[in-house]
Amino acid sequence: MSVPRRFLPHTSLLVSFEAAARLGSFTAAAVEISLTQSAVSRQIRALEDQLGVELFLREKQTVRLTAAGEVYARDIRDALHRISSSTLGLRANPAGGTLNLAILPTFGTRWLAPRLPRFLDGNQGITINLSTRLSAFDFDLETFDCAIHFGRGNWPGASHELLMGEEVIPACSPQFFAQHRFSVPADLRAVPLLHLTSRPDAWEKWLRLQDVGAEHVHGMLIDQFATAAQAAVSGMGVALLPRFLIQSELDRGELVPALDLPMVSAESYYLVWPSERAMLPPLIAFKSWLRQEASAFQAETGTGTMVGQQ
Repeated sequence: MSVPRRFLPHTSLLVSFEAAARLGSFTAAAVEISLTQSAVSRQIRALEDQLGVELFLREKQTVRLTAAGEVYARDIRDALHRISSSTLGLRANPAGGTLNLAILPTFGTRWLAPRLPRFLDGNQGITINLSTRLSAFDFDLETFDCAIHFGRGNWPGASHELLMGEEVIPACSPQFFAQHRFSVPADLRAVPLLHLTSRPDAWEKWLRLQDVGAEHVHGMLIDQFATAAQAAVSGMGVALLPRFLIQSELDRGELVPALDLPMVSAESYYLVWPSERAMLPPLIAFKSWLRQEASAFQAETGTGTMVGQQ
């Protein structure tokens, strides 16, 4: 749909406004963008005239944003950042395009990163930019083309595809196991349990699954799987961890199951993307490749739920 030109101020006006809004000064903005103070003042006045809205309150030798200016400045800053990022990506890789991908830290480093060279070899010309995110994301506020996240597939306004489920096990160091010799699930209530801040009720779910009282479960809070795994390796307690993400530690004997009683997580790993970017060529190629990798991994390990469109 064509946007009326009256709603598209010239970029130079927006750049001057964004700089002045961020710096709180027409003079400082002029220095940053290599214009005179009077030129910046004229451009901001022209923008206000075009919008029919006062963006700054001018008081003697100072200026400050109006309430409307505050809101507009935030939106314009995000828009200019998107334009800048897209331009940078295009200049860096004009042939294949760029994919901006948000990833979960441990999943990204332990599962995705070792496989990415295969994607890049088969899709020469595509550049992938990776950013880690633990908390919920908003595609309207951040310039991601897609994200790999863990949840139940309920991201309003976005499309998603199921990649895989997971199985978690209680794990500890061999020395910690030798010290405590766990034989039944209730034995774990007597030792330090390591909790992930992103899954604060995971231990309660596991204990209930084993018909063990889950009231007043306390312990150290840790924000990432890799740190929780290292804490368990160091003998600080028992951590409830996805088996496939700690397979290296299990293979090396640095971690052992405290009890061989796995639990299938209610949530799964998904690829999520803004619906309006569904036809982005790098995203189409990445989705196809990731679907194949996830299917092959599950066939090899017998892990989780089959991939598929949701």
